[in-house]
Amino acid sequence: MVELLKVHGSENKFFILDQTKLEQQLSDEQLSNLGQKICDPDNNILNGADGVLVVNDAKDASSIGQMRVINADGSEAKMCGNGLRTVSRYLSEKFNKDNFKVETLEADLDVQKSQDLANNVPAFSVEISPISFKAKNLPFVYKNMEEMIDEKIPEFLPDQTFTAIAVPNPHLISFVDKIDEKDLGQLGKYLNSPNEYFPEGVNVSFAEIRGKNQLFVQTYERGVGFTNACGTGMSATTLAFALLYPDQFEQDKDIEVYNPGGMVKTHIILGKTKEESQIHLIGNATFTDKIEISEDDLHALNFKNTTIASTHEEKSYEKFVDSLK
Repeated sequence: MVELLKVHGSENKFFILDQTKLEQQLSDEQLSNLGQKICDPDNNILNGADGVLVVNDAKDASSIGQMRVINADGSEAKMCGNGLRTVSRYLSEKFNKDNFKVETLEADLDVQKSQDLANNVPAFSVEISPISFKAKNLPFVYKNMEEMIDEKIPEFLPDQTFTAIAVPNPHLISFVDKIDEKDLGQLGKYLNSPNEYFPEGVNVSFAEIRGKNQLFVQTYERGVGFTNACGTGMSATTLAFALLYPDQFEQDKDIEVYNPGGMVKTHIILGKTKEESQIHLIGNATFTDKIEISEDDLHALNFKNTTIASTHEEKSYEKFVDSLK
């Protein structure tokens, strides 16, 4: 039997599949099909998810495991900050380590176990890297701009400014007095359909500044749509906040980032250049359910004969979220 985990970071929900435990690993096509099948809530597999986190053996000896991110539409993301926290917890428990590196498609990233956010709410701190503002790395095309930093782009929304950052997932960020979900949804759908500005799509985040080192962020995620939270989105947004609003940013303190799924913290250290800055994302790594399925059924995408057991961690997380209100 194969064990899958249903997990979340800030209610950004995933299934974890450890391919190292399979007799025959899934091909890229099979992983894409798995993501589309298991994440679709209409298929009634624990109400679906935002993606599948695939654990493989690391290619680089400095890391104890590799994480791949398969979105709900079957596409693959370069990174996922919320997902990395849950994979870090999985690898921490698998290898009995608290500090280590995890290999992603773009970089080997430092992770470490953090102090629990509350009783039975485990937390991990993960490095978000590399950082780029260059148009070619997002990529975007707009009036020969090499960077897009606090720019008015009337073709997007006439009364807002936008900043584009890759971490390494591409993000478009706008600070607003109040988030308009209709505007966010329309812009997110537009820029993740065929368009002349972001040919590969982009994650779109709107952010409200609620005080010194305190933000609320909502994201329309490429390959997913609206999510309860986007780890790399919150990370990129806090870096933009530190650069654009120095009067509201205190570098020696963590930034509290509230989102529809709860709250995380980031720690930003500004570098000599924007790209040399450091981002660490700190938040929950919650395991909600364990799913047992035969390997044959997994390969056949047959989820009719699964055994599902709750971990009961979700109640503790919900209690933590209630304490934030």
